[in-house]
Amino acid sequence: MSIATKDIIVEKVKTSKIDQVDFDNLAFGSVFTDHMLVCTYKDGAWETPKITPYQPITLDPSSKIFHYGQSIFEGMKAYKDKNNDVFLFRPLDNHKRFNISAERMCIPQIPEDYFMEGLNALINLDKDFIPTKDGSSLYIRPFMFASGNGFHASPANEYKFIIACAPSGAYFSGKVKVLIEEKYSRSANGGVGYAKAGGNYAGQFYPTQLAVAKGYNQVIWTDDTNHEFIEEAGAMNIFVRINDTLLTGPTSDRILDGITRKSILEIAKDLGIKTEVRKITVKEVVEAAKDGSLKEMFGAGTAAVISPIAGFGYRDTDYDLPELENSYGQLLKKTITDIQYNKSEDKFGWRYKLKA
Repeated sequence: MSIATKDIIVEKVKTSKIDQVDFDNLAFGSVFTDHMLVCTYKDGAWETPKITPYQPITLDPSSKIFHYGQSIFEGMKAYKDKNNDVFLFRPLDNHKRFNISAERMCIPQIPEDYFMEGLNALINLDKDFIPTKDGSSLYIRPFMFASGNGFHASPANEYKFIIACAPSGAYFSGKVKVLIEEKYSRSANGGVGYAKAGGNYAGQFYPTQLAVAKGYNQVIWTDDTNHEFIEEAGAMNIFVRINDTLLTGPTSDRILDGITRKSILEIAKDLGIKTEVRKITVKEVVEAAKDGSLKEMFGAGTAAVISPIAGFGYRDTDYDLPELENSYGQLLKKTITDIQYNKSEDKFGWRYKLKA
């Protein structure tokens, strides 16, 4: 199955809202472009994709998304260089992971051509919304949900695939303080933790708010069995630097196969930074904090790229991390963003130039 851009039905807005956007003061993901892409799965097949003006969605109250949570999404960004060329970062990896999530949630997979041609057509139409201020980008949200009707507990017979975009500033500013969680779990073996399912994130909100009430910004998730191993930081993969070794946990049923995570591991190898992909115990992190060998911790994900952790709390004790002039986190973030913004060579082949 394949489509061409000319096969996408396009309905343009009558009047653009771009003049209402303050590009110097962009929050993350709260202002949206003129258009969105919509494609419906019905009667066992995908219909012709449509680009329409950005607008509300009308759904029947019995739509299964409301009752059984069949919903997945991806997070991507588009970047504009000094020549106004537009680039994506590893979009085929996003497509692959999107379909892995779809399979786990019993949602029909989206063909690669629909995903990639849809991205190209939509971003080309709204490329003037891509900000050029340092640290800013066009955040892209492909998502899919059950739009079929019925109260019976079974997969839906109809789905909506949508791509919406938001010109955005930096996701985080400054460092964060986190709490190592020992009661609640983000996911479990055999579960859906490796999928970008909406419910994964809904289940995080309550424990995170409990941590916020204690003065922390975010939660470090531990394993669901004994809370012995650290696994993720909020909605991001986590990295720990002990002495000069960079550690991160292996992917599993519980841990998302992050695209930024994979990129960090490849870049670190190229830079000669020693890495280990293995289970990381809470005990060794606490002991490293006590003896001074814990140099850095940071979260890694599409939205923030790298979010430094200034300190963590564990069992009523707070541990501060040192301030480093030349941190691995800063080096890795600059290397990734230089590739994304076309400021450096892309020896890995990750940069995707938007087709005109």
